[in-house]
This record gives sequence, C-alpha cells and structure tokens, in this order.
Amino acid sequence: MGKAIWIEGGTRSGKTEVLVSQFWQWLEARIVLGKHSSQDRKVLVLAGNDDSKRDLGDRLMAKTQAKYPISAKTTIGFIQDEVLLFYPLLIQKLKLPAHFPLRLRPETEQELATKLWQPALERLNWREIAPSEYRFVRRILDLLQLAAYSCIPLEHLPEILTQGFGAIEDGEIYASVESLAAEWRDWCLDRGLLTYGIMTELYWRYLLPHPEYQRQLGDRYWTVLADDVDDYPAIGRQICEFLLDRGVLGAFSYNPDGMVRLGLSADPDYLFGLKARCLHPDSPRDRDVVYLDSLPTNLFADRHAASIDTIVHAVLNPGNIVSLPTSIQAIETRTRGEMLKQTAEAAIELITTGKVAPGDIALIAPGLDAISRSTITDIFDRAKLPLASLNAQLPLNSDPGVRALLTLMALTYPNLGQLTSRDEIADLLVTLSPIYPPQTPILTEIDPVRAGLLADYCYAPSLSQPRLLPYANFPRWDRLGASATKAYDRILNWIERMQQQQPSPLHLLNEAIGDFFQQGSYLPFDRLSALRELMETAQHYWQVAERTYSPAEYLESTHQITAQFILLLRQGTITANPYPVSQLQPQDRAVTLSNIFQYRASKRSHAYHFWLDVGSPLWAEGGAATLYGANLLLQDRVGKIWTVADTLLSNELRRERILRYLLHRVNDRLYLCTSDLAIDGREQMGALLTMVHGIGFGT
Repeated sequence: MGKAIWIEGGTRSGKTEVLVSQFWQWLEARIVLGKHSSQDRKVLVLAGNDDSKRDLGDRLMAKTQAKYPISAKTTIGFIQDEVLLFYPLLIQKLKLPAHFPLRLRPETEQELATKLWQPALERLNWREIAPSEYRFVRRILDLLQLAAYSCIPLEHLPEILTQGFGAIEDGEIYASVESLAAEWRDWCLDRGLLTYGIMTELYWRYLLPHPEYQRQLGDRYWTVLADDVDDYPAIGRQICEFLLDRGVLGAFSYNPDGMVRLGLSADPDYLFGLKARCLHPDSPRDRDVVYLDSLPTNLFADRHAASIDTIVHAVLNPGNIVSLPTSIQAIETRTRGEMLKQTAEAAIELITTGKVAPGDIALIAPGLDAISRSTITDIFDRAKLPLASLNAQLPLNSDPGVRALLTLMALTYPNLGQLTSRDEIADLLVTLSPIYPPQTPILTEIDPVRAGLLADYCYAPSLSQPRLLPYANFPRWDRLGASATKAYDRILNWIERMQQQQPSPLHLLNEAIGDFFQQGSYLPFDRLSALRELMETAQHYWQVAERTYSPAEYLESTHQITAQFILLLRQGTITANPYPVSQLQPQDRAVTLSNIFQYRASKRSHAYHFWLDVGSPLWAEGGAATLYGANLLLQDRVGKIWTVADTLLSNELRRERILRYLLHRVNDRLYLCTSDLAIDGREQMGALLTMVHGIGFGT
C-alpha cells in the first residue's frame, strides 16, 4: 500500500505549495536511492478544473525543470483519455462496433437525444419533472452523467428518484428516465459516439475492473498528486484508491470552504474518505495529515472590528449586527440600475485617481444577466479602461462575424430562405466590408445606413433561393458612394460564385474566413476566437452527421443538416471563451467581472472587491450551479429523501462557504453594493444585508 499525505486547510492557506513540496521531497529521495530517472514512470497530477490543472502542472514543471514526466489532468479529462486510449478493450469486452470513438459536445448531445426520443416525448407526461421539453431532455442527460460520476448503475435511477423526491402522479416517469437514458447510451455506442456521462460509465463499470487495464495503470505512475479533492466526483476517489492499493505514493489537498462544484458533479464528503488512507497501519494515532490556517489579510487588520468568523455567524443568524472594519464600505441605491452605475463609477474613480491598478479590482455578482454585463461594460468602455469578463461564455452567435457567416450559408444553399431576413442581410453587409488598414473603432465601407438601404432595395427574399440584386436596383444608388458600391459588388460576386459551385459547408466557411477575414489581425482576440470556435464546431457537427446518417441519407440531407446547424447556433446554445485572454489583454491588467461560481473556480485574489447585489437571495441559492437530482446521487445521500429542511441547510452551508472563501480572497478593501429594489422591482431582503447594516456600527 502506498504512503499517503492529507493536506487540509482553508482558502489561501498554502495547500498547493505544501503539495508541491511534498512531491519534491519524494522525488529527491528516489533520486538519491537511484530509483528515478527521466524515463521512469510518470507522476499523475489531478486538479479540480482546467485552470488549476494548468497552474499546478506549470509549478511542478518549473520545480523539476521539466526533467521528469508529469501528466496533469482533471478527473474527467483523465477518464476521457483513458477510455479513448483503451477503447479496443471495451470493444472486445462489450462487443461494440469497431468505430473510432468520437466525443459529442453537449449541444450536439441535446439535439440528437431530442430526435431519438421524439416518439416517447410525444406520449410522456414530462411536465411532472420539467417545465419544458428542452429541460426534460437536459435533465435525463444530466442524470446519466451524475450517476456515472457517482459510480451508480443507471438501472438504479428510478428507485433513487422515487425515494428522493417522493411519489408523483405519473409514477412511471422515473422508469422512463432510466429507459430513455439507456436507449441513448446504446444508440451512441453503436455509432462510436461518446459523452462525458457515457465515457465515465464505461470507465468505472468496465474499464477500471478490467485486469489488463489494471496492470497497465498500476505500471504507469509512481505518484498521484490530487489538489482540491473537494471538487472531485466520486469516481475520483476510486481512481486514487486503486493507485494507492498498487503502492503508488499519494498526496491530497482538501478545502472545507471550497466545494465549488458541489451540485454539479463533486462529492466532497465521499472524497473526504481518502483522509482515512493517511493513517500509519502500525500507529493509528500517527497521522500523515497536515492542517493549515488561512493567511490573514489587511482587510481585517483592525482588531477592534469583527473577524471573518464573527461576520459569518452574524449573516447566518439574522438580527445580529456586527461592527465591521472601516475597510468594508457600502454603496446603497434605490434601483439596481443606479447601483450598477455607481459601482462602476466608484471603481473607475479608484483607477483614474491612481489609488489602485485595474488588475487589482474585481466586481463579483451572484448572477450576471446580459443587461448587467452590458451596463458595466459600456461604462468602462466609455472610460477607456480594460474590463475582462471571467469565462463569460457568450453565445457564439453574438459575434458579428459568426452571424455574417451563417447568413452566407443561408444565401448559398437552396431551400434555406426561411433563415434569412432583411436585418441579417444588413448585418452581413456591414460586417464583411471593413476598411484596411485597421481603425479604432473599426470602420466599414458599407455603414449601417447604406447597408439598410441596400437590404431594402437589393435583397430578394425567397424560400427556395434568396439572393442579392445589383446595387442599381436602388433608385438613388449614386448616393451610396464608390467605396460602398465596390464593397457590395465584391460580396455579391462572392455569393454568386458560391451559389454556382455549391461547395461543402466546411469549405464555404473556410473560403469566407480566408476572403473576408484574412487581413483580420485587427480583430479583437475574442472575435478571432469566435471564428476559430465556429470552425471547430462546424467540423465536429459534420463529423457527427456522417456517423448518424447512412451515406445515401447524408447526401440527401446535406441542406437540412446545414439548416439545423444554423438554427443551433442562432439559439445561442454554443459559446466561445477566448483563451488565453492574456495574449492581448492580460486579466491581471484589467478589472475582473465575474459571477461567484467562476470567481471561486478561478482561485483569484484581488486587493479590492465590489460585491454586487448583496441583498439578493442568490448569494445562498444554488441556482444554475445545482443540477436536477445531484443531491440524491451523492454517496451518503443515495436512497434518502430530499426535504425542504435539507434545502435550507444546503443553502446555509453554501452561503457560509462563499463568505469565507471570498473574504479570504480580498486583501485591502471591500465594497458591499446593494439596491433597495431588485431587477423585478421587488424589495431586496437577502441575508448579506446584515453586513451592510454593520458598517459604521459602534464607531
């Protein structure tokens, strides 16, 4: 059995540094004993998310000067790689068709599952467990994934849901959930299509118990370093315990104030069980356990004011008022719009007066709707100050270049006329006529006014083949100007050429990007990222289409597939995250705008925090960060009913973790920003208002 170290501590307590140091001690010992070389077995490094994986991997590579093999992955990333690598074993064991496996994206998964289940959806009373058909499909796919992450057989779902949620009017609906999920899994495996849920089920149920795979896995690694195990799914513990049983050294860090992914896939209580592996067999009292305290911050330098523990206790027990340090201030307004404006202006004033750099400020909200994000962004744009939205995940279709390319597709192929409109044509003309060399802001040869006139007079709508007419169809074309008419002719000729050639959709997109954006180095990085994401999405979409249609059906359905692709992107379900942002606008040089979940997941710290909507109840509620049925599929909750009391307790614990985490992530000053009225006009009554009431109290 391998030696194991457990490192436990709160936020910013130095857990990761201790993890790295422990690894270095083990590595030095092996080198001294002559047991290690650059060709030796690898070090498996696991992390809670991609950002943490990159950071920890880089730190280990720097520590070892990249002389020793290190494999850094998230738990799910590790499972995905293992399933793809050992898929031949699964083909042999499960008698699967010999396809090269292709991973499905979530948006494609949703679309294909809806088509597969359409007959059942028409007869099932899905409203018993979902407000819409879309949400019903999504919830089944999420349950399949959550069950796999928790190492729970799919066939146990009906019983677990019945016990957890109680009996419902249509008792057969839970059985239908299991049967539909199984049908979807088998349908995908027959075509070599894999989702995260299917891959994880294949891994824990068939691959991990496979003797040949166990031999391979045990021989590959000599150490496993797992950071932030409180964010791992249950399968993560099984992987770690398997390696420990094979004599692999292990070091694990755990943050009781973390658990960022609880409700999405994490099972922190189950992973906490790894701590028991850090006992010496001969001396149970001698634990290989390290306890760390969080580092103090300047925010609580005033010893006469409340501490973090006091603040948390007051928030969790409404009615208590505490004296907050002078470094915590409030911004209070009547309406939410005023609150957003004053918050942004307060941050801008700090920067313009030289008190703080943009990269030292974070604006954090429990939820960021499009209006809030746009309002704050516009204010910073007018002040010409950098603002970076942390993992904004904006719809791909929000990029004008992507919208223009989709409209080009609708104009090129027949029978897609229902997907074009006058406004989309005008948008296309503006986007595809930029002026070179680059200007700031970007100028176009066809401005919005001229584009609107051309769309009114020179666009001929048609269901079978919409087209653009010569600019002379506009009676006063002489007022368009030479530059605009030349640009219009170039776009018109390009579309006519494509209509004649009828290239494949991928070739069309590639040609359009080359012809209209080849000089696009002037584009902001997020727009270049959106174009790259569009091409990756299109390639994936048509790869999947080739798997799901027979050759004859594929040729007959090409235009239908194109229409579905355009509609999928216009629905806004596909997003693009510009990464790495640091290529053009480093996040440490810009003001950070983020919701709570993304900020906690990023592990960032800032000198100044602005907490938005502190009167909102969203600071305690899970919201979109909790998937349907997630609480029932935790290892210690399986078979137990989920009550209102459980919800209240869960919200209270979440609020406590959020408060502790964020208060340790702000160094110098905290602004509590609130409005009397929420966005819907209701009065704000959230528990964090206790902190606002404590400002100046007792001074």
